[in-house]
Amino acid sequence: MRVVASAKACSPYDVAVIGGGVNGCGIARDAVGRGWSVFLCEKGDLAGATSSAASKLIHGGLRYLEYFQFRLVREALLERETLWRIAPHIVWPLRFVLPHHKGLRPAWMLRLGLFLYDHLGARELLPPTRTLRLGQDPAGAPLKPEYSVGFEYSDCWVEDSRLVVLNARDAADRGATIAPRTSCVTAKRESDVWRLTLRDELTGRKDEITARALVNAAGPWVADVAGAIVGVDAHASVRLVKGSHIVTERLFPHDRCYIFQISDGRVLFAIPYERDFTLIGTTDLDYSGDPGAVAASEQEIDYLCKAASDYFRVPVTTNQVVWSYSGVRPLFDDGASAAQAATRDYVLKLDADSGRPALLNVFGGKLTTYRKLAEAAIAMLAPHLPKPARPGAWTAKASLPGGDFPVLGFEALVEDLQGRYRALDPDLVRRLARAYGTLVPGILKEARSTAELGRSFGAGLTEAELDYLVEREWAMSAEDVVWRRSKLGLRLSREEIEAIDAFLTAARSARAAAEGWNA
Repeated sequence: MRVVASAKACSPYDVAVIGGGVNGCGIARDAVGRGWSVFLCEKGDLAGATSSAASKLIHGGLRYLEYFQFRLVREALLERETLWRIAPHIVWPLRFVLPHHKGLRPAWMLRLGLFLYDHLGARELLPPTRTLRLGQDPAGAPLKPEYSVGFEYSDCWVEDSRLVVLNARDAADRGATIAPRTSCVTAKRESDVWRLTLRDELTGRKDEITARALVNAAGPWVADVAGAIVGVDAHASVRLVKGSHIVTERLFPHDRCYIFQISDGRVLFAIPYERDFTLIGTTDLDYSGDPGAVAASEQEIDYLCKAASDYFRVPVTTNQVVWSYSGVRPLFDDGASAAQAATRDYVLKLDADSGRPALLNVFGGKLTTYRKLAEAAIAMLAPHLPKPARPGAWTAKASLPGGDFPVLGFEALVEDLQGRYRALDPDLVRRLARAYGTLVPGILKEARSTAELGRSFGAGLTEAELDYLVEREWAMSAEDVVWRRSKLGLRLSREEIEAIDAFLTAARSARAAAEGWNA
């Protein structure tokens, strides 16, 4: 087994984590940074499910104020600038325009909500709310004329799947063992440790490790892992909620976003996306199928188009949709009657009775609060682990890989890189800076021409970048590369994507032969 075989010698680990989404990778990073030994397994690719299917926002959750979730909103608001500071290459500020809909929430209610939004969390860099006369502002031009007043406020954007991978990369750099495409088949308590049976999903080979504490951060599979693998019934605690998004041709020319009120109580985002597109979402539907088979239905796509068309002058049609995606949120079941009302707060359940090795089940959570969730998880696990070598919270001030530059310094970084690589396409250098930050030279080396980056696969993707993603970010398939490590799938043809897959398959076979394992 490629990763686990070498990891076996490290048993017992202090912490084993099942699940390579944002919560699992965040917990792994926090734990290893305190000096504990950490093992993480993920049955598929990192961020392969819910964590790459979000609205991609670092936000307080304006609509959660209506459900009086003030603690969650405050914690999330505080996290916006924290995450921006530690990862300014993949996190950046956005301005949202909320048009007043005369048939829905009154203007005074919107003003009150936005006042709370501005003041519940510390805000040093993000600008405050302001009122817009949409007939006189460029943000009003794409909207129907009946929307005459709006409110503009701040939140942030994140490259969601890259957030996950960079947490995993930092954890690995600090000594954690990260094992994608490795399933946990069984986990059994034996005296003072957990014994995990692991299966390599590529070769089928099984192996074992032991750990002093086990974290079940399997996302929408958390109840399945708890029941079938660990032997604890947790189905009553989980509510699976499906959220779908569409990506359309670009619908408006400016760089601000919209948040629209919908008559069914939901809100809808319309966000500039990947320069040439618009992202619209999301739906909220209870879900009972296989989370791995989730997809946006025709009804959901039609719903999103019609809801956006209630606001835009030019109707949004299904013919404009170039891509859709869907994810399943593993929310804690708080008994809310409607899916959109179910809490997005995280809930951690610790089982450590009678001196047995600890089990922590993770329910719910959102991208914005993953780091705080990890801190809370560590606080619960710490009494059941050896004394840490480096106690105390630390992740709020430690940059994620590539993010070690000033929070307002992205344009300066791009200018510096474009000056260093004058022979390369400036747009390519900018894209790489957005994905890799200060790590870009590790990909481009001393390249003085595009030819020195090796084979070109289209849309600026080169052999040099692919090699980096395989060696440093666990990429193994074209899907990993073009839909999670990047969104180049929006620009590549089917034939180009198939060529990437063929290249990666050949590279994996060559590596397997050299290292003596079966690809």
